[in-house]
Parts: sequence; structure tokens; C-alpha cells
Amino acid sequence: MSNLVAVIMAAGKGTRMKSKLPKVMHSLAGKTLIEHVLDMVGQAGVKRSLVIVGHGREVIEAHINKRAEIVVQTEQLGTGHAVMQALPYLEGEQTILVLSGDQPLLKSETLNALVESHQIQGASATVLTAYMDQPFGYGRIVKEGENLSKIVEEKDATPEQRNIIEINTGTYCFKGSALKEALRKITTENAQGEYYLTEVFDILLKHGEKVVTYCTANSHEALGINSRGQLAEAEGIVRKRILEHWMAEGVTIVDPASTFIDTEVVLAQDVTILPFTRLSGKTRIEEDAVIGPQTSMDNCIVGCGSEVTYTVAKEALIGERCHIGPFSYLRPGTKLEAEVKVGDFVEIKNSWIETGAKVPHLSYIGDTHIGKSANIGAGTITCNYDGVKKHPTKIGAHAFIGSNTNLVAPLEIGDYAVTGAGSTITKNVPEKALVVERGQQMVKEHWHREKMK
Repeated sequence: MSNLVAVIMAAGKGTRMKSKLPKVMHSLAGKTLIEHVLDMVGQAGVKRSLVIVGHGREVIEAHINKRAEIVVQTEQLGTGHAVMQALPYLEGEQTILVLSGDQPLLKSETLNALVESHQIQGASATVLTAYMDQPFGYGRIVKEGENLSKIVEEKDATPEQRNIIEINTGTYCFKGSALKEALRKITTENAQGEYYLTEVFDILLKHGEKVVTYCTANSHEALGINSRGQLAEAEGIVRKRILEHWMAEGVTIVDPASTFIDTEVVLAQDVTILPFTRLSGKTRIEEDAVIGPQTSMDNCIVGCGSEVTYTVAKEALIGERCHIGPFSYLRPGTKLEAEVKVGDFVEIKNSWIETGAKVPHLSYIGDTHIGKSANIGAGTITCNYDGVKKHPTKIGAHAFIGSNTNLVAPLEIGDYAVTGAGSTITKNVPEKALVVERGQQMVKEHWHREKMK
């Protein structure tokens, strides 16, 4: 498809979204709407894409980051006017796909079928259509027999035409020369006073050009996002597609209704996802891992055979056969090697924990390196912040940190060292040493006074 160019319309403000963001920048299953469309176009084999921007131009341009060429529509004067802005970028005889940046449910297979139908029939233009039980808001496909007669916008349609359930999806395939010639002849003589791209089809038909339709089998693909309600509807459709894909690939999802998996998540065979779990970003889960219930993971990697339950994790690396949770919090920079135990009410931030080490309960570990098979007693705190800077703590292999120990960084605890329970450690501890730092216990007998009875 070397001569195929995609023109993606993304200049609209999307007033019904009631948002400071441009409509195409709203998120759907972990990606913006415009990213979904660009991904789909790329999967269809299109090598060159032009994105027409207007409202929120800077935000969109920065976000798509050279994935497409940017075309600016300074004034929003309709869909036809938007495509006119792309004409200077189009040279020679090309096949031009025109799409909307707010239609993220369209599949690459459908786009390929549209182009194939267009080319086989030798058409000057092909309209992608769909049948909708509730077609309100969409342009209607008016036919004479099986042949396209015209496309009528909702606001310009007669009551009879509004009863038509075959709708215009807003996705088209054009012969480049035919599109350029027709765009020069469109006018603003309509209810909106805009340059409708759909007028192009009337012009082509009047000049005897071949204009055909191709109907998508699934009307969901035509869904445009114009409101928060439609965004939620699309979220449900995309989420269902994702879950069905991973179950077909050998993943057990115990309760799809309470499981949320974003588009870029990768799951291996024999992963089990328990209820009320959300996996987002570029999270990757390896074979035989069990995730959930009630677990949220964003941009994390989980090794083979690990179990993560009732946990929140972000940008964390979890090795093989680890046991995490319940009620653990893994913050960015957490790196756990194989067979690490992180238990209930433990928070870990920017720390490296080596193979077999344990942090079983009620601890905060920050900016810390914990050696192999070390054991961190309940209630241990790494005091890493002095009010100005963060400082590191290093705990050696096989060290044993007694319960309720405060480790005041910067600090090093040697291999096989032991700290007494309740200690506050402020100085480095050599390997194999026992350190106890406590105030002397004071007992005052007969202290209880009668008035306190």
C-alpha cells in the first residue's frame, strides 16, 4: 500500500465532552483516541498519515510525537474544509483514506476490506457504512436500489430520510485526483453553513464517477466519541475485545465483568487474573503468575509463578516466584528478585531487594538495597529523608532486622548482622555483629496514685 495515504480529522473541540482537552486526547483503555486511530491505520499497512489539527493543536502534536504529519486547520469550517487543508501535502495519483480521529473502534481488517473493495470495483470513492438501530446524529445513506444516491446529514434530512438505518461512518476511500477535483466545487449551502465533505459524493455522481459503499459487519466500529457517555460505551466494547483476546490466548480471567486490562498489557499463557484487578500501561505478566483479587498494576513486570494479591504497584519489577501482599504498595523504582516476600501493609519505594529476602509486615523500605535472604522484622522503617535530601540504606545478605527497628540513613548493615528489636540505628553495623540501641528501661514501683483509681 505504498500509494495509500491516511488523512485523519482531529481539529474539532468536542464541546459535548465538556473538557479542557481536545476530544481526540481523551483516554480509552490506556491510549488516547487519536493513538487508537493511528495504531489501526498502521496495522492496515498505511505508511503515511496526515493528522488535521485545530483546537488544542499543541497538545495533540506533542503527544503523537512525529507518528504523523501535522496539518493545521486554522478555522473550523467543516469536514470538507478540513480535508482541503491536506491537499497541498498530496502529490501524484494516490489512494486517500479519510478517517475521523474520534472513531477508535474501527478495525484494521475493516479498513483493509474497504480499500480492497474500492480497488476491485475501480471506484472514484467508496463510503464505509453501517446499520444502526439508533442512527440519530449520523448522516444517512440514501440509495436508489443498491446504488448510492446521496448522503444526507441529520440536520438536513427529511423525516422519511431520518428513518433510514444505514449510516455514514465518516470513513472513506478516494481516488486522489477525483477527491481533489470535487473539493474545488463544494459550497456552504446547508443547514450548518459549512463545507461538508459529503457534498463531494454528489459532485462525483453528477459527473458520472463511480461511487460505491462498503458496509462493516459490526456497527460498533462506527461509534464516534462525542460525549463522556459514548466514551464509556466505547470503553466497555474495547475492554471486552481485550479480555476475549487474552482468554483465547490461554489466560484465565475469573470474572471478566470486574477485570480491567489496557491495550498495551501483555499476558503469558496460564496467567490467572482474579476479580477486581486492573492492569494498565505496559504491564507484562509471565507464565503461571496469579494476580489479584483487588490488585492494580501500572507499567509493571511480574515474573513466572509469582502471586500478587490486594496490592497497588506502579513501575515495579517483580521477579519469579515472589509473594506480594495482601495490602502491599510497590512504588516506582521497586526491583524484586526471585522468591522475595513482601507482606501486609508494606510500602517499598526505589529499592532493590535480592533473591529470597523477606519484608513480611508493617514496614516502609525506601531508597534501600536489601541483600539475599535478609529478613526485615515487622514495623521496620528506613528513615531515608532528613527534610532536605533522600539518603540510601544498604542491608547485607542474611541480615536480620529486629521488629520495630528504625534505620536512619545513610546507613549500612553488614552481611549476617542482627539488630535488636526496638532499636534506632544511626551508625554503620559491621557484618555478623549484633547491635542494640535502646534507652535503659526505668521502673518506678508504687507509682499508681489513689486519685487515678
